[in-house]
Amino acid sequence: MAEPQLKNRKRFTSSLDKKLIPLFDELAKSSRIPKSRLLDEAIEDLLKKHGIRTLR
Repeated sequence: MAEPQLKNRKRFTSSLDKKLIPLFDELAKSSRIPKSRLLDEAIEDLLKKHGIRTLR
């Protein structure tokens, strides 16, 4: 079965520190915010920290 097409997103692969995974999982579960949205927020914050303007 083919993966669904994403209209406003692009799939990518990365890796995280093993200690961060359960914390990230718990945050997504307790906040009921999808991991992809949490990653968007974290990357936007990182870009701002380094003086790179975002589209939002």
